[in-house]
Amino acid sequence: MVGASKTETASGPIRYGMVGGGQGAFIGAVHRIAARMDGEFQLVAGALSSDPERARASGAEIGLDSERNYASFQEMAKAEAKRPDGIEAVAIVTPNHVHYPAAKAFLEAGIHVICDKPLTSTLADAKKLAALVEKTGRVFVLTHNYTAYPMVRQAREMVQKGMLGEIRVVQAEYPQDWLTEDLAATGQKQAAWRSDPKQSGAGGATGDIGTHAYNLARFVSGLELGSLSADLDAFVPGRKLDDNAHVMLRFVSGAKGMIWASQVAPGHENGLKLRVYGAKGGVEWVQADPNYLWYTPFGQPKQLITRAGAGASPAAARVSRVPSGHPEGYLEGFANIYAEAARAIRAARKKNGQPPRDVIFPTVQDGVEGVAFVEACVRSSKKNAAWTKL
Repeated sequence: MVGASKTETASGPIRYGMVGGGQGAFIGAVHRIAARMDGEFQLVAGALSSDPERARASGAEIGLDSERNYASFQEMAKAEAKRPDGIEAVAIVTPNHVHYPAAKAFLEAGIHVICDKPLTSTLADAKKLAALVEKTGRVFVLTHNYTAYPMVRQAREMVQKGMLGEIRVVQAEYPQDWLTEDLAATGQKQAAWRSDPKQSGAGGATGDIGTHAYNLARFVSGLELGSLSADLDAFVPGRKLDDNAHVMLRFVSGAKGMIWASQVAPGHENGLKLRVYGAKGGVEWVQADPNYLWYTPFGQPKQLITRAGAGASPAAARVSRVPSGHPEGYLEGFANIYAEAARAIRAARKKNGQPPRDVIFPTVQDGVEGVAFVEACVRSSKKNAAWTKL
């Protein structure tokens, strides 16, 4: 693939590279599909594995030019920063422990970053990364894709407009069953790194899916967390990181909440659910049936709001992609994040450019909060679920 010069692409596709996401990786393909769904991005470079040989082979498989098919992200950051047609953005889709060094390298090279969650494997690195984003002024997008579902945007707007009244209770759950047995012992790549503290960080299920539940709860409710009480378990013998978490939340406003995140709950494939209750009513959203939002004004019958039907807000309509009645979900959510990133990056092409006000994506600060949530859960659980401030 041959990119055009930066001048020639002032209004063309955003040239991006990818770190991680090579052979055997699930999430890399998801990001590549999402990035090209709207024609906003063009993949021109990659360092797709920490193993140089696998990196080269992975890049060749997806058609990367051999000259821009790099053996390491360090080599890629330096080389691309020097090219007149170098990448403008990088997607980081590696295990957690690589997020910080990779993001740091590209930010310092003046390149925008789109990073998978959680932000980093430690809170110290997360804070350093936030400071670097502030210093460089680069766009930094964290891919909490569930924030880009139309009905999640709908629920958020309803809360902001006061339709639920003062928020009292927030409940989020994210159960899965794929780690019910010791899958890592079989050599399964995705299970292996998620069960390794050196690659995943302090949290297992809390970091992998608990951060999604927490981010979603915060995104919709708009509440700030004050403290939490967490009871973490590793039910599978020999597992070093938690595979089940029960977390109680105390928000600064006085509202209360609960999060359940589990990867050992048979019967649950990807059971993300959010419920928010206020003085005037409540909403409920289920990721497995994402086109629908249940809204119950207090004392009135339950109402169903559909993604493209009556009652849907402009915030939901803006990120809806297909006609009503057709399934829309996981890939489209990622694509919406990439579309929002594209608008921010295009604005950044102009001197002192600012993205439109309606551009919404999880930021580096959301990432810091997510890592702080994980570390607070671990500290609390070690103290017999003692209430712990972030």
